[in-house]
Amino acid sequence: MTARPASPALRRQRRDADRRFGIRLFGSAAVAAVAAVLFGVVLVLVESGWHPLRRLDAGAARWLNRTALDHPAWTGTLRFFSDVVWDPVTLRAAVALLTLWLLHRRAWRLAAWSAVTAVAGGLIGLLAKTVVERARPVLPDPVAHAPGFSFPSGHAMTATTSFAILLLVLLPLVRRGLRPLLWAVAVVSVLGVGFTRVALGVHWFSDVAGGWTLGLAVVALTGWSFGAWRTDAGLGRAEVTEGLEPELGDDDPEAAGPSK
Repeated sequence: MTARPASPALRRQRRDADRRFGIRLFGSAAVAAVAAVLFGVVLVLVESGWHPLRRLDAGAARWLNRTALDHPAWTGTLRFFSDVVWDPVTLRAAVALLTLWLLHRRAWRLAAWSAVTAVAGGLIGLLAKTVVERARPVLPDPVAHAPGFSFPSGHAMTATTSFAILLLVLLPLVRRGLRPLLWAVAVVSVLGVGFTRVALGVHWFSDVAGGWTLGLAVVALTGWSFGAWRTDAGLGRAEVTEGLEPELGDDDPEAAGPSK
């Protein structure tokens, strides 16, 4: 599709929208950071006193640890996925490459959203770990080890933000019939990351739940910022099923008017 040239009035509208977009984007990241710390403190307080959650954490850790000890080949597969395929370094590299591609496509605001969402997710997770200082599970016969604190799971949070970024950016480039497959891959991967971390005994279940929740909060807040920019710029809000920027297939996505 060929992009229509923007009028001077539309360009002024876009510049004003850009300024508000920047404020909203970084402001939403700051709000997510505060929410992460408060959520972490509250969850640890609940975990320390609420016996059902403590029983769930301990029971899941013991059962999965026994299963891992009884099936070493299965454990090796979990390690491969956790340490290679779904490792935070792998997922962040994928998002970084996607962001560079967006810059090449001149999708400047979408590239900014991708970068800020990924960086904010990493920093918020690190901040929450530092504030909460929750110890990792200690099992009689551990099958894996991990450094640092436990809450929230960095693997689970990185998987949530990374697969959300990849999904919401790439959806417009995929045929409608294949989009459910893309959603399925993202959801299964995020759930799979959480399962491997608990099964390998390096996180409690509540650590993983915290990582998922905080990752979703970051994506929701920065996604709201991008949607608000689209409205200000006269592009209209996009449905989640269409991706954040349905015009991404155009020659100049953010210079064109609304898709027909």
